[in-house]
Amino acid sequence: MTAPLIDPFARPITYLRVSVTDRCDFRCVYCMAENMTFLPKADLLSLEELDRMCSAFVRLGVEKLRITGGEPLVRKGIMTFFHAMTRHLDSGALKELTLTTNGSQLRRFARELADCGVRRINVSLDTLDARKFADITRWGRLPQVLDGIAAAKEAGLRVKINAVALKGFNEDEQFSITEWCAREGHDLTWIEVMPMGDLGNEDRLDQYWNLKDLRARYGERYTLTDLAERTGGPARYVRLEETGQKIGFITPLTHNFCESCNRVRLTCTGELYMCLGQEDMADLRAPLRASPDDAELDQAIRAAISRKPKGHDFDYSRQKVQGQVSRHMSHTGG
Repeated sequence: MTAPLIDPFARPITYLRVSVTDRCDFRCVYCMAENMTFLPKADLLSLEELDRMCSAFVRLGVEKLRITGGEPLVRKGIMTFFHAMTRHLDSGALKELTLTTNGSQLRRFARELADCGVRRINVSLDTLDARKFADITRWGRLPQVLDGIAAAKEAGLRVKINAVALKGFNEDEQFSITEWCAREGHDLTWIEVMPMGDLGNEDRLDQYWNLKDLRARYGERYTLTDLAERTGGPARYVRLEETGQKIGFITPLTHNFCESCNRVRLTCTGELYMCLGQEDMADLRAPLRASPDDAELDQAIRAAISRKPKGHDFDYSRQKVQGQVSRHMSHTGG
């Protein structure tokens, strides 16, 4: 039972993304419906159960925890969980504790996150135009997010900006966002929009901006150097020699990154998705609650990893969406 988690394709599973809530104070069009029906609070894992679940994964060899949502910082009492996870950083079993956030609550929590051992965070930000920001997030306020990012810098957190590449929306901001990140000292990663959720609400095919095209546009203005480094996620990186900054590309459509996948995703209700782009999942809440010891939970985790597929099936070719999954991104964890 002390053997590391290895999937059927000999990939060690060392990275767990944990959604702590399906709720968010924004309603980003590629992530949620405007009028979402959220889960009953009783269905969510308690903070104590999240601690026990994550601790089981750490014991089985997970070295990186990324906390997500929804918006993780709107979960009541969430800093109790972050403080609890510091014991795994202190022991050396956990190499990194981090989170992905929309930035709205960073002014409130950035210093405490740093005190818990968080060293870098991802902030989702698709535009620097206040009007467009209000449109894409439906409920969001850009000044609040920019102030939160400033608070993160003040607290010593390294910030990476995640921007979803959306055709007809932020194509004209590729270079202005890049230049802003260079001035602020932030890395930047572009992400292809994925076919998840209610496609009757938002047409992902119309939104899809191929990152090969985006990268080619960089090449017309900058000298690009491919970087071999990985940060534990699916991004491929280049350095813009003129600015020295690092630009990442997450390309589930144009370049399937599955061959090196080392991650699984836990929902706020205890469902483990072995692949973001597949519907198969394992219920870990039941074994967690079935017994006060973790033997049954450990067995369920190992059984789930043994079903991890080789890759996802996302595809926008032939002018139609293939491989879509019905759940919203907020359900699985951003």
